Formats: sequence, structure tokens, C-alpha cells
Amino acid sequence: MKRILFILTTAILLSACANTTVEDDAAKREKLQQLKQQVHSLQQQIDSIEKELNSSEEVEVVKIKAQKLAQQKFEHFIEVTAKVEADQDVDVSPETSGIIKEILIKEGQNVSKGQLMARLNTDVLERSVDELEVQLTLTTTNYERQKNLWDQNIGSEMEYLQAKNNKESLEKRIESLKTQIELAEITSPSDGVVDILYQEKGQIGSPQIPFAKVINISKLKIYGDVSESYLTKVHKGDAVQVRFPALSEDVNAKIDQIGNIIDPNNRTFRVRINLDNPDKTIKPNLVAILKLRDYVNDEAIVVPTLFIKEDFTGHYTYIVENVGGNPVAKKIYVTPGVNNNNLTEVVDGLTAGMQVISEGYNQVSNGTVVQLN
Repeated sequence: MKRILFILTTAILLSACANTTVEDDAAKREKLQQLKQQVHSLQQQIDSIEKELNSSEEVEVVKIKAQKLAQQKFEHFIEVTAKVEADQDVDVSPETSGIIKEILIKEGQNVSKGQLMARLNTDVLERSVDELEVQLTLTTTNYERQKNLWDQNIGSEMEYLQAKNNKESLEKRIESLKTQIELAEITSPSDGVVDILYQEKGQIGSPQIPFAKVINISKLKIYGDVSESYLTKVHKGDAVQVRFPALSEDVNAKIDQIGNIIDPNNRTFRVRINLDNPDKTIKPNLVAILKLRDYVNDEAIVVPTLFIKEDFTGHYTYIVENVGGNPVAKKIYVTPGVNNNNLTEVVDGLTAGMQVISEGYNQVSNGTVVQLN
């Protein structure tokens, strides 16, 4: 009996607890529904107030300037340091040795090709010529007599041949001495100016010692070393601008020669420019700067380099676009190409006719309403 009562009591208690739990969950669901209704009502009130505030506020407008894009010619240049040389720069030496007897020119004097500049002492040679000419007179007389006799079949052939040989031998010796006398004359190898006299009268001249420097600067050679990376971009006949910093002067010329070897020490090849210098203001060994064009595009889209910015995605710039009748700033990602002189070629992203923001681009973002000045 007690056991039955215990079971009944336990069942009643469990039933009461279950009823209480169900009633509590229902209350919570009802409470949650009430709160959601309150949240929805509050959100509607918030949206309404924000709409009223936004309608009363003025839209911020940024004043900017824009540049309309158009295709144009774009060039890229490289600069290399070059050296100026005279087309003719010769150290003149005598062709034989001897004491300098006479100097007929002075430094700074203009000379022409073949002009006599100095003489070496040839007194010994001249006396030898005089002595041999006296002997030649006697030898010639003897030869003529022997020849006359031989023509008459008188005398021996050997005597005739000996007389002839003596005469011809003396003539050749005299000719050789006169040639040596001529070699003692120092002449100018080209038209030009005597820039330096290395020796003075009374000093010993020889082929190993330069006597004077003759230079002609009416025509110049300019040599520049260009990196091998530009080997396929620089060609013979290309236009080049030559700048002389010391003279504040620019000259337009062309490439006359491209070197055929690469210097293994600095990986460069040589270019040569021939330049006329009629007023002779450009001097040899003067430093020159060669401006060489290595790239050209006749139909390029070009913008100032400052207009192009960069973020984690890539390079971009801002253009002006019409949205709903209002001009707004639009962020455009671009692909920059070659840049030169603060200008950059844009190879992708921009087209002719677009308006790129040129002033005020730092004050706008994507979608900003703008006003064109």
C-alpha cells in the first residue's frame, strides 16, 4: 500500500512541474514577441528621423578642375655623358733626327696642310752633297769618254761598265742625301691651328719626340657610351640633342656610327656623332650630354605622373563622370607605361575624351559630388 502511495505522489509532482515549465515558455515567447514589436517600432522611428535630417542637410560638393584627355605623341629619352674630340688632333714629329735649326711658326697660328713649320740642321748633309756633286762631275766626264770609246769599239767593255756604275752610284747617293735633307723639314699634316709647341730652337728633334700639336676643331667627334640594354632601341641616323653644360648650349645632330662591340667592363656600346663647329666655341675634351630617344608612341594617352596614385589593388586616378545629372568623381584603375619628364603614358584604363581630375584629386573619393571650375 505504501508503495502505491509513493508512486502516485511522485507522478503528481512530475505532472505539476511539467505544467509549470510549459506555462513559463509560453510567457517567454509572448514577452519576446512584445520586445520585437518594440524594436521594429523604434527602427521605424530612427529611419524617419534620419530621413528628415538628411533631407535638411546640404550635399558636400568639392570644387575641382579637370583635363580632357586626347591622343598625343609621347617620347621617352635617355641621357648619357659624352666626350668631345677634335676630328684632327695630331702630334707632329720630324721624320729624322737632328738639331732644330729654325722654327717658322708659333702657338695659336693657323697653318695649312703641307706648310713648312721648322727645319733641322742639315749642314753636314749639305756638305756631303756638295762633295759628291764634285765627284759626280769628274765621274760623269770619265763615263762619257769611256762611252765614246766603247761606241767606237775602242777599249774594254769592263772599263765602260765600271765608269757607268760609278756615275750611277754617285747619283743615287746624292739623291738619298737630298731625301734626308727633305725629311729634316717639319711640315703640317693638315689644316688647323698650332695648339702647342713642345720644342724650341736648338733642341734635338727626332721621330720619337713630338715637336708640335696641330689641331683642327672646325669639325668634332663626340663619343658616348650607352648601356647595352638600349642596343635595339638606338639606331644609326637617329636624332640626338647634344647639350654642353659649360656653354649652356644645345645642338641638334644625328648618330653617325654605332659601335660594333660591347665593352666588357661597363657593358656599354659606343655611339659617335659628327658635329660641325664653324665658330670653334666647342673645345675638345668638353663634357657633353647626349639626349637619345629610345621610345615613341604617336597615339598615346598621357597624364601628369602626379595624377596617378597607388593602393593595395593597383594604380588609379580620378575622372569626372555624370551620375543622375550631377558630376561625380570616379576612381579608375589604370596601367601606367613609360614615364618621362613628369608625364606618364597610360596603356590601359583611360581613353580619349575622358576628363581626368587635375586639381582637387586629393580631396575626393569614389562617388564624391564635384563642381568643375
